[in-house]
Amino acid sequence: MKWLLILTGLLLAPAVAHADPCEGRLPDRAGASFSGLVRYIGDGDSLCAGPNSDPSTWIEVRLSDFNAPELHSPTGRADRDRLSGLVRGRVLTCVAVRGRNGRVIVYDRVIASCRLNGRRVGDLLRAAGGREGGD
Repeated sequence: MKWLLILTGLLLAPAVAHADPCEGRLPDRAGASFSGLVRYIGDGDSLCAGPNSDPSTWIEVRLSDFNAPELHSPTGRADRDRLSGLVRGRVLTCVAVRGRNGRVIVYDRVIASCRLNGRRVGDLLRAAGGREGGD
């Protein structure tokens, strides 16, 4: 009986949310360019890129040209996996841009237009079947 209560408690306990590992300094002006290997995928339109394996150099990016459904939505994990399959472990070149609110940094992420081999990541996502619809 005791083991059943412990197991039930573990199953019903809230999941611990893990923050992304990206700790690099964010570009703070529109037009600032940066590049790096994609090291982490947060969701269908967020990633971290950096020059080496040290998370203190990884820049967290919110893609400016694609608005994926939220991770907790019915397609969220598939959207994250789609982005991961396209760019994880590959080098992106990015330019910081202003978002709808006029800011370059929103929710501790830089809004950026990123390219893989000259192609916009948003275009690659749409070509791979990605549908927009997030907040």
